Amino acid sequence: MTEPGEPTGSTRRMPTVGQDDAGTARQAPDTSADRREPVPTLEQGDGSAGRFWSARRVPAALLALVLLGAAGLLLYDIAAVRADHPAMQWRRSLADGLAERQLDDVAVLVGAGVAALIGLWLILLALTPGLRDLLPMRRDRADVRAGLDRTAAALVLRDRSVEVSGVQSVRVRMGRRRAKVRALSHFRELDDVRTDLDAVLEKAVRELGLARPPAVSVEVHRPAKKG
Repeated sequence: MTEPGEPTGSTRRMPTVGQDDAGTARQAPDTSADRREPVPTLEQGDGSAGRFWSARRVPAALLALVLLGAAGLLLYDIAAVRADHPAMQWRRSLADGLAERQLDDVAVLVGAGVAALIGLWLILLALTPGLRDLLPMRRDRADVRAGLDRTAAALVLRDRSVEVSGVQSVRVRMGRRRAKVRALSHFRELDDVRTDLDAVLEKAVRELGLARPPAVSVEVHRPAKKG
């Protein structure tokens, strides 16, 4: 233990409070605030954002398993032949078949076509982003990306549409570039309902905050008469 007047090795200097000329207490300025980095934001008005890329885990896993199995089987057969064992029947049959068949044979053409289609499919998966159901939202901050599901966007447009006077029911089909709204009106003039729907949906699309707002097409009809 230490005496009250004895300094200790763990003491540290606390922030001091000064006084101005009038005797009013004032706190020392916080110099750390000057060293803070500004929040990274994009330039004003630039809210563009690209689509989200899919990881393609299922196709990649299937392709890896197929290649791994084929490579393992081939390496095993080669090692068996080097160890003075006969080659597997499938490899002998495949080699004899390729040696006997012509290039214009139907089986050769079908096999080449299937291989080409699989290769084109894999190239397409590698070059396209995927995740078509996820709509990219505007980027107001450089380090933040957000997306909105197309089903959720369709629900928002539907909820806004049913609030219009005269609208009985609404069906919304939300795409990446276009939203189709089909409404049934049981009273009011159809042109008036359509005008109100256009205004409401235009505002709703802006409030979604999408990087590429879809074009909205509105159709208003009367419900079918029963009987």
